[in-house]
Amino acid sequence: MKEDRAAEAAQALRRIVEIEKLLIAQIHILETMTPVRFLAFRDQLNPASGFQSMQFREIEFASGLRDEAILRAFAGDDFAFQRLQARMNAPSLSEAFFALLRRHGFDTPASDSPRDAKERRSNYGKRQRAVVEVLTHEEQFYKESQLAEGLIEHDEYFSLWRSHHIKMVERMVGAKPGTGGSEGVGYLQKTLDKKFFPELWDARTYLSSKHEAEGCPFAKT
Repeated sequence: MKEDRAAEAAQALRRIVEIEKLLIAQIHILETMTPVRFLAFRDQLNPASGFQSMQFREIEFASGLRDEAILRAFAGDDFAFQRLQARMNAPSLSEAFFALLRRHGFDTPASDSPRDAKERRSNYGKRQRAVVEVLTHEEQFYKESQLAEGLIEHDEYFSLWRSHHIKMVERMVGAKPGTGGSEGVGYLQKTLDKKFFPELWDARTYLSSKHEAEGCPFAKT
């Protein structure tokens, strides 16, 4: 995306989504175990936790879901901390996407530049309207629309992984605390509403079948 190779970026995202589909399917292999045997396997992992997965957090950070508290949790692991800090400081997929749209003439301000809450809301609305325009002029902005669809599909399947993981955990251990000391299923359920690209999801609210005939009401600036 940094090099304006939107088609190649969309293709890479399709491959990522196929990998995520495989990861979702693999969760259910654990469900072939009985709960008692799963607990015996789980006890061997304690106090390790999925919360400590550097690679999982790298995916979140690179996609745009960043949390300073999570970064601090890795302070005792220099290797993981440095990798995650680099991901924290580098442009996310979300930032790269909207930067690409800016280069293509859309009014898509950066998400983290203003400190004023009113300006942040305004900028969010501008990014959202740009997505609406891309989706309602698919032939004109074909590469951009394919990229937007690839990003939201990545977001969708990552969320589906979370959902399947929660159900597997609940099926096996019920409401037991997590191995790393978290509240277990309760903590996992709080992550379900997290989105990498909220503007892409919210833009759907403003789409209508009339757009195809009448054109999009949001013009570029």
